[in-house]
Amino acid sequence: MSTNEASKIEEGGVKAQRDSGFCGSPEVVQVIQKVIAEVIGTYFLVFAGCCSVVLNKIEGSEGTITFPGICAVWGLTVMILVYSLGHISGAHFNPAVTVSFAIYRHFPLKQVPLYLIAQVLGSILASGTLYLLFDLNEKSYFGTVPTGSQIQSLVFELLTSFLLMFVVSAVSTDNRAIGELAGIAVGMTVLIDVFIAGPVSGASMNPARSLGPALVMHIYDGFWIYIVGPFVGAILGASVYNLIRFTDKPLRELSSRPSFLSRGSFR
Repeated sequence: MSTNEASKIEEGGVKAQRDSGFCGSPEVVQVIQKVIAEVIGTYFLVFAGCCSVVLNKIEGSEGTITFPGICAVWGLTVMILVYSLGHISGAHFNPAVTVSFAIYRHFPLKQVPLYLIAQVLGSILASGTLYLLFDLNEKSYFGTVPTGSQIQSLVFELLTSFLLMFVVSAVSTDNRAIGELAGIAVGMTVLIDVFIAGPVSGASMNPARSLGPALVMHIYDGFWIYIVGPFVGAILGASVYNLIRFTDKPLRELSSRPSFLSRGSFR
C-alpha cells in the first residue's frame, strides 16, 4: 500500500469518526429529544382540545361536552403536558411562545425553526387524526373562525395571547415566582382565556393550533387573525413583563435557577 493510499484511508477514518461523534453528541441528541417532545405535546394538545370541540358539535353527541367542558379540557391538557414534557423541551407547543422567548434570549435562536416545524407537524397530525375518526363538515369544524367582526376577534386574540405570554414569562424567567406551580398557572390561564374569547374568536392564542385544522379541512376564514394576533400579543406580553420586572441581578442569573423550570420548561 502506498503512502498516499494509507493517508487517504486514515483521513477517511478520522472524518467518519468525526461525523459519528457529531451525530451521537449529547447536544444533538438533546435537540432531537426536544423536537420529538414538541411534536408529541402539540399533537395531544390539539387532539384533546379539538376533540372536545368536535364531540360537542357532531350529531348524536351535540352539546354533551358543553362550553365550560371544552374550556376545562384545553386548560387541563396544557397543565398535564407542561408537567409531563416541560423538563424536556420547555413545553412551548406554540410558535408565538417560542419566538417570544427567542427574542428575549430565553431560547436559542438556532432551535426556533426546528420547534416551529415540530409544532406545526404535531397540529397537522392531530387534525388529520380527528378528520379520519369523525365524519366532519363545515358545521363541525374544529378550527378557529371569527364569529363576530374580524377586528373584534383580532383584539381578543391579542389580549388573550398577551395574558398567556405574560404569565408564562412570569413563571419561567423570574426566580421570585414559584416555578413548580407553572403548569397550574399556565393551564388555568388557558382555561380563562378560552372562557372569555372562545365564543368570539375561538381563543386560539396559538398559530399552530389554527393552522392544522385549516390545512386539513381547507377552511381559512379570517385565518390571518390567528397568525397576527398570537404573535403580536405574545411578543407584547413578554415585553411588558420584562419591562416591569425589577431586579438588581443580571437576567442570565435569573434564568438559571435550580427549579422545575430551569430543566427546560418554556426555554
